Amino acid sequence: MYILYSWIFIPVFRTVYGYGLFRSIHFVYVRCAKFVLSLLFKLPAIKKKVDKEINDTKRMLENELIVKADNVDHHKVPEIGFSKEKVLQELSFLDDLKAVAWKEGKVSGAVYHGGDELIQLQTDAIHKFAVSNQLHPDAFPGVRQMESEVVSMVLNLFNAPPSGCGTTSSGGSESLLLACLAAREKALCERGITNPEIVAPKTIHAAVFKAAKYFNMKLNLADLDPETYTVDTNHMKRLINSNTVIILGSAPNFPYGTIDNIPELSKLALKYNIPLHVDCCLGSFVIAYYEKAMGKRLPFEFDFRLPGVTSISCDTHKYGFAPKGSSVIMYRSPELRKYQYYISSDWVGGLYGSPTLAGSRPGALTVGAWATMVYLGDDGYTKNVRDILETSLKLRKAIEDIPELDLIGDPILSVVAFKSDKINVHALGDKLSKQYGWHLSSLQQPAALHLAVTKLTTQAIDELVIDIKKCVKECVEIVKKDGPNAIKSDTAQLYGVAESIGTRGVVEELVGCFIDTLYQTDKTF
Repeated sequence: MYILYSWIFIPVFRTVYGYGLFRSIHFVYVRCAKFVLSLLFKLPAIKKKVDKEINDTKRMLENELIVKADNVDHHKVPEIGFSKEKVLQELSFLDDLKAVAWKEGKVSGAVYHGGDELIQLQTDAIHKFAVSNQLHPDAFPGVRQMESEVVSMVLNLFNAPPSGCGTTSSGGSESLLLACLAAREKALCERGITNPEIVAPKTIHAAVFKAAKYFNMKLNLADLDPETYTVDTNHMKRLINSNTVIILGSAPNFPYGTIDNIPELSKLALKYNIPLHVDCCLGSFVIAYYEKAMGKRLPFEFDFRLPGVTSISCDTHKYGFAPKGSSVIMYRSPELRKYQYYISSDWVGGLYGSPTLAGSRPGALTVGAWATMVYLGDDGYTKNVRDILETSLKLRKAIEDIPELDLIGDPILSVVAFKSDKINVHALGDKLSKQYGWHLSSLQQPAALHLAVTKLTTQAIDELVIDIKKCVKECVEIVKKDGPNAIKSDTAQLYGVAESIGTRGVVEELVGCFIDTLYQTDKTF
């Protein structure tokens, strides 16, 4: 009876309590439908058709992704090493390959360029510490000092108390993984929880989904307020139970650029004595410098000034303009940070300890972050953030002025998202890409597009607004003439398949094909 009670009754009760009876039944239906359809896809006739579609997609991916420079083709180590001049020549060939127009500011996020002078400084700094390894502080004491100072500077930006601490990491995903890992280990050691659960908004970064899978944690997703597109804190409260080891909020979230109500989440964390992590990876220095740059306060506090906030992640390699591969995970106290460490005292190779998931870590990237922060300083960051926020505001106003587009939520930082009930926004995104070279991020549930404004975007925003208006007009004319399904869009078809219960497995395989293609040296078709 105890097994039935603990393994069946309690999980079912918590699901129904958290999501309601109808949605709980829907969850069961979806799981059953996916299982049945997975069996149907194994039938020879259906499998043959699906395999053909997958192979066609593979061919398309290879044609798009496997672009090679002439006279650069190495499948094994050359018998005789190249001269320095030849290596640099081949690097130039590879650098000149056709790519998206990121230098012109036509890509959403992706490249957080801080200016040519800064790039040169970073290059010099990395050159000086190219062989450094953070695993060996005795060999590279300067790198140890710089890492501790990067963490300290970022802690200061997020108003950490004197007990505040943290570590660097390889990026936002690792920072989020570490936050979840620390919470899991803390709950296991202090509360004996062996079935840990995470409660987070449905807009939380995909790295939290990854953490749940890697660390065998159950992820409970809270709904959004349909008007603000921020987390419904009442629903989040219903999802918290005795197995909950961490709750999370975003400032801002990746899809819509909206900021969750962190003060309310802080109250929940204190009430239930659960760690609260705030994901500021995307907001990073934009949200930290908002008040200085714009001369006004944010709608509410979001950092360590709130007593319930126990950890924060911030990507220095985004709006901190540091080289890629640099992030900081911060904690309110060392007592929580220690749970992310790995320590082995009985390995035959000696005593071993590492602060993050990696063992060896490239010190040059931390050096690049340190050099960037001390070079730009408060004044440099304030100016850059002001330019980015003003550009974001200009885009927001332009979207609000286009009647066919609907702004999502109330974005006040660097990400602006929009949807439409009059045209297919994925088709709009494809038009912007194919006709004008813009690469906006595609979103789903609901179908939408967003642009993460960067410093590079500031030079191109007027062009973007003009191009959006042109493409919207073209889409509207096609819809009026030939109907809503007349516009052909590969992206719209892909996301249509992704949102179908029966074909989600196929889409996951296609994403796997995409990743496989990244590691191919030659085309197979």
